[in-house]
Amino acid sequence: MLNLPPRISSRLNSSQFANLHTFLVAARHLSFARAAQELCLTASAVSHRISRLETALNMKLFQRLTRQVSLTDEGERIFEILQNAMGELSEALEQSSQAEVAGSIALYVRPSVAQCWLVPRLADFVERYPLVSLDLRVGNDNVDFRTRKIDLALYYANGEFPGLTSHRLMQERLAPVCSPQYAKRHGLLQSPENLRHCTTLHDSLAWDHAAFDAEWRLWAEQHNMLQALPKRTLTFDRSDLSVTAAINHAGIAIGRQQLVQTRVNRGELILPFADFSVCGHYDYYLVHPPLSTLPKRLLVFMNWLKECALQSSSVDQRDPVIN
Repeated sequence: MLNLPPRISSRLNSSQFANLHTFLVAARHLSFARAAQELCLTASAVSHRISRLETALNMKLFQRLTRQVSLTDEGERIFEILQNAMGELSEALEQSSQAEVAGSIALYVRPSVAQCWLVPRLADFVERYPLVSLDLRVGNDNVDFRTRKIDLALYYANGEFPGLTSHRLMQERLAPVCSPQYAKRHGLLQSPENLRHCTTLHDSLAWDHAAFDAEWRLWAEQHNMLQALPKRTLTFDRSDLSVTAAINHAGIAIGRQQLVQTRVNRGELILPFADFSVCGHYDYYLVHPPLSTLPKRLLVFMNWLKECALQSSSVDQRDPVIN
């Protein structure tokens, strides 16, 4: 419900609700021009609607700069109230008469997590919740929830998400992985000193602002192996690509246990030096805008993801690591 303070709600009439919707779109884009495109209006019409709303509410909602606009403190507050109200309304409208979980979820995921962990598990979710449509989008950038219609993001990160709500889904551990053939060819089994003769494979975008060799350095520092790191490298912008290269004997990669354990269990990869022993400061997080009430479809999906994470962890602990 739109729970505006009495002094505001008393100034609203039916004509102002269109202006409130215009404000909501403009605040999401932080652009009158982009709001005009979405609403099929002119930028001038958007500006006039918001001016009328500001007059009715007796408050300034936007700071108008030369080439952009930003929300005032009052504008941020009203924007948050409207977002919550629209979320609750959408949830109420999407429920069927039998109260079945239904609707759509737009999920943003890092490419490697989608490829190696999430997508192979989706059949179970589809079977359980046939009325929920999942729109899966991937990318290496942090999504802007304000301008993109994304409900939930799954990140590999350090847990710092200013202004957003986050839940740690599962922990991650790291270790070098390569094909059995590559390990034999380079004499790597239990001989990390031979690493200097190899090609290291890197995910150059492991996390925000990471150096191209950040994961390898994290492992090497904890094992006092910095001097053994070779100069010959191949870099990718996705962890799964570096692992695919390792499976095909191109070098040795840093494997994230949640993403490569299945490959290890199959014997496609081995851990030539040790188990997944390095715990960094980076784990998997579910992230969404702060909302007073989450839609039921989003709650069941998040709970399903947490169930998958628990199952994944129990399998990792039960299955032997092949060396």
